[in-house]
Formats: sequence, structure tokens, C-alpha cells
Amino acid sequence: MNAGLVIIPTYNEIENIAQIIEAVFELPECFHVLIVDDNSPDGTAAVVEQLQEQYDNLHLLKRKGKDGLGTAYVDGFKWALARDYAYIFEMDADFSHNPHDLSRLLASCQANGGMVVGSRYVTGVNVVNWPLNRVLLSYGASIYVRWITRMPIKDTTAGFVCYTKEVLERIDLDRIRFVGYAFQIEMKYRVYVKKFPITEVPIIFTDRTRGESKMSKGIIKEAIFGVMSLKIRKLLNKL
Repeated sequence: MNAGLVIIPTYNEIENIAQIIEAVFELPECFHVLIVDDNSPDGTAAVVEQLQEQYDNLHLLKRKGKDGLGTAYVDGFKWALARDYAYIFEMDADFSHNPHDLSRLLASCQANGGMVVGSRYVTGVNVVNWPLNRVLLSYGASIYVRWITRMPIKDTTAGFVCYTKEVLERIDLDRIRFVGYAFQIEMKYRVYVKKFPITEVPIIFTDRTRGESKMSKGIIKEAIFGVMSLKIRKLLNKL
């Protein structure tokens, strides 16, 4: 029996993709992996296609172009729901999320249901290789989001997450609006509004050592103003 589907969005991750896939399949649990590739010009998808000859549980969803992290995950969620996976994970391709922590997220989600967040901040600040200004930006953003939304979550922008199938079935995925950090906030807020349990599991986040970061000023701006938009839409009963 499969342990769940790990969705990994990619754009130009040829330096990491084979290693991250192999690391997931080395775990004792039988995880399936879905790579959602945004037509990476570096040939990421071609590497995945080669690895599919080796791994039966490796799947590839190829998209036409770079269309944002949020839409990549939404497409992955829909793919997972159509195939009835009980647990669905978000994970980065660059090893900033330790694949071994998938086992801990799965165990917590099986025990508690709802949504489980791999949290950098639930037991302090557990971030490696980030400059101080980026740590302060991320940690400050989580404080700001908690203040606006009242969500009892320490790491509101976390991108290492496990959902039960029931959570994603209850969320109208076609109404998800945001694509960057704000996507991660929006998903947690929608889960919170639906009154599903949200559990944080402490992880150590390690910044990528290979490839280029996808962080941009536009993503940060979206997160700052997106939170206010979410709160207003909730107050107007339009979320």
C-alpha cells in the first residue's frame, strides 16, 4: 500500500532532481512521487523520464511554461485526488526540506488528520545557510500573518506540508489565487477556516546548495498584500 504522494514542482532543477527522487524512494515507506515540471529548459523533465524506467511509482506532469508554484501544486493536487491518494505532500526539489522528514509528517498526519506543517519556527528558528536578513524577513512574515489571520501557526509560509485527501477535497482548488509565498499562506488559511486540525512538526530547513533560488521581490509583495486580501474576503464571506 502506498504511503502517499509527494508532489515536487520543478523549474531548472537538473542539479537536484535525480538525487531528491532517489532519496524519497530510499525511505522505508512506499511513497509515490509526482514531479510537476514547468518546461524546464535545462532538461529536468528528461531526467525524470529516464528515471521512470527505473521507478514504477515515479510520475511526471509536464506543463507548458513557468506558471508559478501555486498553480503547479494545484495541478498536482487535482492529479492526486483523481487517483485517490490518502495523503498528499508538498516538498521542494532542492533538499531544503529533508526527505527523511516525510516519515515524520506522515506519522503525524495519520495520527492527527487535517494538515501537518514541517515547521522552521515551532521550536525556535531552525534555519541553516540563510543570511540574517532573510531569516528576519521570513520569521517576521509569519508573525505578521498570525496577527492578521489569527491562525495558531508558527510557520505560516512553510512549503513542506502533508494534507489528508479529505482536506483537499473540501477546498475549492479552482479558487486558489496566489502563486508564491502567499499560496502557502492561503492554503493554511483555507484549512484553518474549514476547521481542520493543523499540526506543526519541527524540521531543520537547509537552504539549497545547488541551483538557483526562485525567490523574488514580487513573491514577497504578494505575501504581504495577499494576507490582507484573504482576511477581507473572509470578512465579506467571499473566501
